[in-house]
Amino acid sequence: MIQLNNLSKTFIKDGNAIEVLKNLDFTISRGESLAILGVSGAGKSTLIHILGTLDHPTSGTVLFDDIDVFQWDKKKLAEFRNKTVGFVFQFHNLLPEFNSLENTMMPALIHGLPYRKARERAAAILHEVGLGDRLTHKPGELSGGEQQRVAVARALVMEPEIILADEPTGNLDSETGKKIEDILLDLNRTKRITLVVVTHNRTLANRMSKNIGLKDGKIYTYE
Repeated sequence: MIQLNNLSKTFIKDGNAIEVLKNLDFTISRGESLAILGVSGAGKSTLIHILGTLDHPTSGTVLFDDIDVFQWDKKKLAEFRNKTVGFVFQFHNLLPEFNSLENTMMPALIHGLPYRKARERAAAILHEVGLGDRLTHKPGELSGGEQQRVAVARALVMEPEIILADEPTGNLDSETGKKIEDILLDLNRTKRITLVVVTHNRTLANRMSKNIGLKDGKIYTYE
């Protein structure tokens, strides 16, 4: 499904080149669950941002179903990202002035779905993640775990082929974090959504079908 070929990313800071990712080669199969592990600063978030087309590689290619998506213009890339990729971040990034239903609907409305269809789809997903009684609650009226479940629902509203999660349980207690893990892994298992998670949590990584590590911008086998 996703193939990285000789992928590198370099940032320029104060006139100095900083190599964050160095000549990465690996493949993510459709329906796989992959954990990316490593210490802070290893390049994990940069990698997941490139996988989600939020950032561009300096060199190399990212192929989705054998298509080099970074050859597309900004508009087509944004359409691809909106339809194909769902994002879940450590900080849920919910809009505080909107309730759970409105936050979940947002990607569908941006895509151009009719309001009624977007609302129906969002409500159904919120019920799936156990928030059927929280549709009209704003983020400030929800617990941290509930807010993250809204973020998961928002990631799912466009029925994406892949979910990219960057430390999705990093700000949660262990019990609440386990519930978020269960939701993500159940989606991977039942809907065959490809799941890629950046995490420091070895327990979560052990529940995934595949692990890789990042160190000094390079991939190694995580033991």
